[in-house]
Amino acid sequence: MEARRLLVAAAVVIIIAGCCGRCGAQLPIPARTDGFVWGTAPAPAWGGAVVVEAFFDPVCPDSRDAWPPLQKAAEHYGAGRVAVVVHLFPLPYHSNAFIACRSIHTVHKLNSSAVYPLLENFFKYQEGYYNQPTYTKSRATVIAEITNNLVAPVIGEANLAAYKAGFNDSQSDQATRISFKYGCARGVTGTPYFFVNGIPLCDSGSPVDYNKWVSTLDPLVGKM
Repeated sequence: MEARRLLVAAAVVIIIAGCCGRCGAQLPIPARTDGFVWGTAPAPAWGGAVVVEAFFDPVCPDSRDAWPPLQKAAEHYGAGRVAVVVHLFPLPYHSNAFIACRSIHTVHKLNSSAVYPLLENFFKYQEGYYNQPTYTKSRATVIAEITNNLVAPVIGEANLAAYKAGFNDSQSDQATRISFKYGCARGVTGTPYFFVNGIPLCDSGSPVDYNKWVSTLDPLVGKM
């Protein structure tokens, strides 16, 4: 685990160093702010609610375990007081993480309301897409399995042609790369990783339970 964190940390250093260089240093600026707002609330305005940002890898078991308590806390407070934004962060040592994140970006373009059902599908069935179970499978086979087993039940068979075209489009590839670079630029070195009102939580890197979320958020919500 420590070696894996060092690998991501090295990527963070390289990307930040690139930002400081003179030539070709600017990170790509996306057309929309990175991340997916949970629930039906509009994108949170800074100062309008306590904003929790979570960086998740769809095939990371700690990300999977971190989502239910965060979701429960968000439901407890309501979107008017606590807004949750999930950013995708494909860890380089998870072989299928980039494919998973790219599929979510593709689905977002087709139907933004399908993002969280698909993310939760990945969390539910992620063990089938760990490194070892897919070691002998080709990339094309893994993509096909994700498309048929995880994406199709969420968006419907009728939308699969549009999904496949979008997945193979350079825009979905670029969006996934930007998500990773965005996390690196903010110092994210693993998943789950959390920020509250822009400040990193010291518990990042491990799931945070519901009681910890309440003890963290209660004082902030009370000051609004």
